[in-house]
Amino acid sequence: MHGFLWVWHKDHHKKDHNSWFERNDLFFIFYALVSTGCVLAWGELNFWAGLPIGLGIFAYGFTYFMVHDVFIHQRFKLFRNANSRYAKGIRRAHKIHHKNIHKEGGECFGMLWVPLKYFR
Repeated sequence: MHGFLWVWHKDHHKKDHNSWFERNDLFFIFYALVSTGCVLAWGELNFWAGLPIGLGIFAYGFTYFMVHDVFIHQRFKLFRNANSRYAKGIRRAHKIHHKNIHKEGGECFGMLWVPLKYFR
């Protein structure tokens, strides 16, 4: 997202949004299509690797959506009261990640595997 697809992701790092939809949401659509295509290739073309690849892409996308959009950014009001040490570490790491609004020099927030420094 901070590489060649920054053009889709950069509006996510801006504070002023004109709409609920962000260009960053195109990742969900793109990977859903890729995942579906892989599963279809498994079922229709007997491409044996299509199912595990498609399910892997789906699992990553679902996890990213739940952790990033639902839990961290609260785009859907779920998990609002999660205040465990781990939850606070994830939120703190992502807040630091968003301090940089540029493509380069950003802090990795780790999504599920958060660096220990954010738990202190």
